[in-house]
Amino acid sequence: MAGSATNFRWKPPPQPQPSQQQNISDSDSDSGSDSDSHQQNRHNDLSNSIFKAYLDCHSSSSPSSLDLSKIQSFLASSSSGAVSCLICLERIKRTDPTWSCTSSCFAVFHLFCIQNWARQCLDVHAALAVTRPSTETEPVWNCPKCRSSYLKSKIPSRYLCYCGKEEDPPADNPWILPHSCGEVCERGLSNNCGHRCLLLCHPGPCASCPKLVKSKCFCGGVEDVRRCGHKLFSCGDVCDKVLDCEIHSCREICHDGECPPCRERAVYRCCCGKVEEEKDCCERVFRCEGSCESKLNCGKHVCERGCHGGECGLCPYQGKRSCPCGKKFYQGLSCDVAAPLCGGTCDKVLGCGYHRCPERCHRGACLETCRIVVTKSCRCGGTKKQVPCRQDVVCERKCQRMRDCGKHPCRRRCCDGQCPPCSEICGKKLKCRNHKCQSPCHRGQCAPCPIMVSISCACGQTHFEVPCGTENNQKPPRCRKLCNITPLCRHGQIQKPHKCHYGACPPCRLPCDEEYPCGHKCKLRCHGPRPPPNREFILKPTKKMLNVHVESTPGSPCPRCPELVWRPCVGHHLAAERMMVCSDKTQFACDNLCGNPLPCGNHYCSFTCHPLEIRSSSLDKRSESCEKCELRCQKERSPRCQHPCPRRCHPEDCPPCKTLVKRSCHCGAMVHAFECIEYNTLSEKDQSKARSCRGPCHRKLPNCTHLCPEICHPGQCPSPEKCGKKVLVRCKCLTLKKEWLCKDVQAAHRANSSDPKDVVPKNQFGVGLLPCDSNCKTKQQMAESVLQQRNVKEIEAKEEPSGKNATKRRKRRERGQDIKETSRLQKLTAAIKKVVMLVMLIAVLVAVSYYGYKGILWLSDWMNEVEEQRQKSRRYPRI
Repeated sequence: MAGSATNFRWKPPPQPQPSQQQNISDSDSDSGSDSDSHQQNRHNDLSNSIFKAYLDCHSSSSPSSLDLSKIQSFLASSSSGAVSCLICLERIKRTDPTWSCTSSCFAVFHLFCIQNWARQCLDVHAALAVTRPSTETEPVWNCPKCRSSYLKSKIPSRYLCYCGKEEDPPADNPWILPHSCGEVCERGLSNNCGHRCLLLCHPGPCASCPKLVKSKCFCGGVEDVRRCGHKLFSCGDVCDKVLDCEIHSCREICHDGECPPCRERAVYRCCCGKVEEEKDCCERVFRCEGSCESKLNCGKHVCERGCHGGECGLCPYQGKRSCPCGKKFYQGLSCDVAAPLCGGTCDKVLGCGYHRCPERCHRGACLETCRIVVTKSCRCGGTKKQVPCRQDVVCERKCQRMRDCGKHPCRRRCCDGQCPPCSEICGKKLKCRNHKCQSPCHRGQCAPCPIMVSISCACGQTHFEVPCGTENNQKPPRCRKLCNITPLCRHGQIQKPHKCHYGACPPCRLPCDEEYPCGHKCKLRCHGPRPPPNREFILKPTKKMLNVHVESTPGSPCPRCPELVWRPCVGHHLAAERMMVCSDKTQFACDNLCGNPLPCGNHYCSFTCHPLEIRSSSLDKRSESCEKCELRCQKERSPRCQHPCPRRCHPEDCPPCKTLVKRSCHCGAMVHAFECIEYNTLSEKDQSKARSCRGPCHRKLPNCTHLCPEICHPGQCPSPEKCGKKVLVRCKCLTLKKEWLCKDVQAAHRANSSDPKDVVPKNQFGVGLLPCDSNCKTKQQMAESVLQQRNVKEIEAKEEPSGKNATKRRKRRERGQDIKETSRLQKLTAAIKKVVMLVMLIAVLVAVSYYGYKGILWLSDWMNEVEEQRQKSRRYPRI
C-alpha cells in the first residue's frame, strides 16, 4: 500500500539556507521574475511526474481523469500565482486568508469576500421572505461559481487550509503550496470506500482511492486485486446471468447494471389465445387489439373487456341493481332487463365539485359543465360578477406591486398577490467589465462571471484558466515545449533549441562561418535571415491580427573579406606578389614583360605587364589584351616540304600542303604537276614511276646529237658510244658530204685524238672528217662576194627610216591638241544645256502654282454660290 501511494504524493525538498530564503519572494511579487518562473517550472515538472502515470491508466473522459486534470490545473494556477478571487477579481496572494468551495467547483475565494457574499445572499433571502412566505426552514446562500447551496451555519469564519485540518496555514514556507498545510490531505474520498486521500493538502477534488483491494467483476466470475477507486471492472467474458424470463441467460459481455431484456425470438399467443405472433422473449406476454367476447356465466351477455388472461368474471347485470341515480334498488331482475328509472332528481355531483345534477334520474353521463349562475370575485378581489359556475372571473387591473427584484412592477392582470419571479434579464455589467449578467432580474450583487479565460503559450500546449476580468493582469505561461519555428539561417540544424515563446525568436549566437568566394569564412556573429515571428501576446486578437501574414526578416550580406592575402600582379609573374586585403580587388602591374604565350602558341607577348584572362581548364594562359601575332607561320610542315604555310601564325598543326609541284619527266619531254603533300608522301621508287612519261627518252646522247632510243628513264642513257644513227659527214669547206653511222663518226673523232663531247657546236659534229678537193676553193670565193653585197644593203636600210619617224611624231602631237580643244567646247555646251533646263523647270513650277491657286479660289466661289441658292430655295419654297 505504501508503495502504491508514492504515485500520488510528493516530499518537500530540503529547506534552503538562510541566504537563499532572503532571495525567495512571495507569490504576490512579480510573476515574471526568475524565482517565480523557476518555481513554476519546478511545480509543472513535479505535477507532470505525479499525475502522468495515473492519467495513462484511465480514459480522458472518465470522472477520475477529469478530477485529476482539475487538481493538476489548480496546482499549476496556484504555483504560478494565477489564482484570482471571482468576487473581487483580485489576485489571491500567498498571505491572503481564503475559502474554497467543497461541493463541486472547488473555486478559491478571499475569506472576507465570501463572507460578504454570504451575508448579502441571506439579506436578499430575508427581504423575499417578508413579501412572500417561504417554506424553507432555514435560509441558504449559494457558491458564486457553482451555485451550490450552503446553510447559514456554514458561513466560513476561519481561515483553514485546503484539507481543513490546520487553521491559519503558514505563508512563509516557499516549498509548500500556498494556503496548504503541507501534510497529507486525509479527507474522505467521494465513493465512501472508507479510505482517506493520500495526497498532500491540495486544492480541488481528491483523486480516486489508490488502495489495492480485492473485488469481483460485474458478473461475479472473476476476482482480482484492483485500485479501490476503480474496483468495478469488466472481466471481458460473457455475463451468463439468468434473465428475468428465468429461461435464457445473458449473452452480453460482462457489464455494469441490470442485464438487458431477453431478445430470444419465438412464437407466442396473446392473453386471450386468439392471436399468435413471433416476438422477443421479453414481450411474450401481450394483448391483441380485439375484445374478449367470451360468454359470461349468464349465457346472455359477452365479456366487453379487451384481451385479458384468467376468468372473465360474473355478469355485471345480475344480483341487486339500482336505478341510474342510485337512489332506488331492485332485487331479482333478469340480467337482460334494464333497471327502471326512479323519477327523482339525479343529484350527482357535477364536475365543478360544488353543485349537483338538477335533471331527473337518467341514463348516461351528467352534464359536462356546470351551468348554474353564481356570484364570483376575481383573483385580486377587486371585481365581483355573476357568471356560470364553469367560468372564472378575471378583471383588467394590472398589478402594481414590485416583484422580487424590487425594480420592475408585476404588471400582471388580476394578480392574486403571488407575483411570479421577474422574467427580465438583469443586464448589469459584471465586475469582469466584459460581460453582462444573464440571470433573471434579482436583488443584491450579481453572481461572478462564470466564464473562464484560457491563457496559453504560443504553441497552445501549455495553458491555464483564470476568471474573466483577471486576464489583463496575467502573463502567458512558460511553456516547456520547444519552439516549432524552423530557423532560416544556415545554423538551423546545429542551433541550440529554445523554448516556446511569443514574438520573435532570439537571434542566432553562432559565428556566421559563411564561406566567401575566395575560400575564407565570415567570423562575425550570424546575420542570416530570421523566420517570421509569432504574434505578440494578446488576449483577444482580432481577425485582422490573426490574418496578418508576417514576412521573414531577410539577413544582411556578409561584409567584404578582411583577410590579408598575397596578391599576384595582373600578369601573374613570379616574385611580384603584394600583401593586400582579400576583398580589395585592385589590380597592379609590375615592371616585367608580359611573357604570356600568344594565342598562336608559338610566340610570347612583348608588352609590359598587363591583365590576363586565365582559363582553369589548362595551365596555359590566354589574354584578350596581349599583342596580336602578325607573323607568318614558321613551322616545319609534316611531311617536310620547301613551301611555307600560307596562314598566319597559328597554334594548331599546319594544313596539308596543296601547292602544285612541277616535275619534268626523266627525258625532259613532259612536265607533270603534283600536289606537294601527294608527291612528298611517295617513296623514291614511286616518285620515279610517277615522273616517267612512258614515251621515248628524247634526251641527246652525250657523245653525239642523236636522241636516246630507250623509254623515258632516270639516270644516264645506256651505251651512248653505240649510236646507230646516220650522220652527214662533210669536209672543212662543207662542199663534200657522205653518210656515216654515228658510232663510226665517234670512232673517227677518237682516232683524231679528240673527244666527241668537245665538238662545239653540234652541227659541226661530222665536219672536217672528209678531206677537201679542188672544187671546194671556187665555191668558197663565190660565197665571200655574195656576203659583201648583202652587208652593203643592210647599212643603207638602216639610214632611211629616221625622216619618216620624225614626221609621224609631229602628226601625233598636232592630233592631241585638236582633241583637247574639242573636249573644252563639248563641256561648255553641256553646261549651257543644264542651265536652260533648270530655268524651264522653275517656270513650269511657277505656272502650275499660280493657276492652281486661281482654280481653288474659283471652286470656293462656285461652292458659295451653290450654298446661297440652296438657302434661298429653302426660305421661299414653291407653292
